[in-house]
This record gives sequence, structure tokens and C-alpha cells, in this order.
Amino acid sequence: VQLVESGGGLVQAGGSLRLTCAASGTTFGIDLMGWYRQAPGKQRELVATITSGGGSTNYADSVKGRFTISRDNAKSTVYLQMNSLKPEDTAVYYCYARSIFLRGDYWGQGTQVTVSS
Repeated sequence: VQLVESGGGLVQAGGSLRLTCAASGTTFGIDLMGWYRQAPGKQRELVATITSGGGSTNYADSVKGRFTISRDNAKSTVYLQMNSLKPEDTAVYYCYARSIFLRGDYWGQGTQVTVSS
């Protein structure tokens, strides 16, 4: 499974960005996708996840009400709509996928999100 993120960049506080992650390779059996982030000097943390059916989502408390995760199974793609961005959202955002078929966890290369005050 290969994951390629796009959509990061520089935005002012209060602005919005939309991240996209496209999965390729053996995408059959991916039951969970999501986003994590890692700020300088901090551990990688969960941002949001979504199940294959899209019926179940999970968000970090810090992003609830501001970020929305969605998924297009036909395109093996997951999105993260980020609104009302804050400087503390600045981090490298990583796409994540779990495959029950391949019994493995997969990561993208990361995309930088920088929010200026």
C-alpha cells in the first residue's frame, strides 16, 4: 500500500486547508484510514480516523468541531477538511491506513501545514 498526501501549505490563523491522501497498490482490505500529525519536538498524535464504511469517525479533542474527515472508497482516498486553523495546528500531517488483508499499518511521507498568527 502506498499513500500520497497533498494539500498542505501556509495559511493564516482562521483559514482553511484541505488535505488529500490517495492510496494505491493493494487497497483491498483497508478498513481504517486517517490522519496523524507531528509538531517539532513532540510525539506523533492522532488527528482523525474513519472506517471503511465511513460510518464511524474519531477525532482528537483539539480538532473537534473544526476538522472533518471523509472518505471516497471508490477512489481509495481520504480527505481532511481543516477550518478555523490555529498556530498550534502547525505540524507535519501524515496519512495512515490499516489493512486487515495485508495485516499491516501504512504511512504516507507527510505534508507540512503551517499556520501563521
